[in-house]
Amino acid sequence: MRNGKRLAILGSAVAIAAGVAALEAPSAEAGDRICRGSIGARTIDDNVRVPAGATCYLTRTVVKGNVIVTRGARLVANRVRVDGNVQGERARNVVVQRSSRVEGNVQVKGGRKATVRYSFVDGDIQYEQNRGYLRANFNTVNGNIQVFSNLGGAVIRRNRVDGNLQCKGNRPRPTGGGNVVQGDKEDQCRSF
Repeated sequence: MRNGKRLAILGSAVAIAAGVAALEAPSAEAGDRICRGSIGARTIDDNVRVPAGATCYLTRTVVKGNVIVTRGARLVANRVRVDGNVQGERARNVVVQRSSRVEGNVQVKGGRKATVRYSFVDGDIQYEQNRGYLRANFNTVNGNIQVFSNLGGAVIRRNRVDGNLQCKGNRPRPTGGGNVVQGDKEDQCRSF
């Protein structure tokens, strides 16, 4: 083969391989809306991601996907509707409040503070291995409230829970009361 044909064939093969690789490995964040600052009363058709160290304020925002709060980031969500989950992984603070509606779960793990109050959660509220103060107050929760292995204290007060209220391995023990629970109140939360 001549050098020109070899280069053309090699160039075509590289272009095809690059095209296949692009189709096989799309970026996990390709459709995410990055939030630094504020998003008001609008609809976001994808996930909202709060990048490391950033602060995001959502007010009357409709999110068709998930809200993802990353390491050291902060979310304050007021009167929002989230069709998926609110997920904090090593987040500094996650706040969901003031008549917000989450169709999935609120999950905060390995971070600092979190608050869910005066809101509706169709799935679970899950706080696990956090180091700061946690609150779950005045909510309607169709799933469970689960508070496991946290170190900063927690208050769980006046929630309506269709599932279970479960607290285990927290230091100090959570405080609370006035919860109406259809399932079981367990371990550290059995008197709430």
